[in-house]
Amino acid sequence: MRKITAPQYYLIGEMSRRTGVKIEAIRYYERIGEMPRPKRNKGGQRLYDESQLNRLYFIKRSRELGFSLKEVRTLLVLIDGGELTCNEVHAMTVDHQKRVRGKIADLRKLERALEELAAQCSLGDVPECAIVETLYGPQTRSTFLETP
Repeated sequence: MRKITAPQYYLIGEMSRRTGVKIEAIRYYERIGEMPRPKRNKGGQRLYDESQLNRLYFIKRSRELGFSLKEVRTLLVLIDGGELTCNEVHAMTVDHQKRVRGKIADLRKLERALEELAAQCSLGDVPECAIVETLYGPQTRSTFLETP
């Protein structure tokens, strides 16, 4: 004989503890439509089910990987509509990966520029500071952040 169990519901605090997503973020995701509005108990508390818990995990993991809310929304629309294909997800991931590589290249340029600035410092107890002088002038951006 199969045992019938009542569905499991979670209060917002439990959702937050299980996923690591702050309560205000959960409410925000509801307001913008990323999370479906949960049922409420007689006291007005939100009651989330297992599918909402899994959806919140999905949103969190996607955001941790740097996907924008727009990209997460696109993925969720594909999932909700049942029209999700691995090809579409792959294409979005590869496109996102390209943008991440671009950001990494920009950060490396920034790192080199900061190293150059730091190397100009005399480390003395004098009022003149080569770093401040360099940052104060209009030449800073063109001098340091250009591609070598």
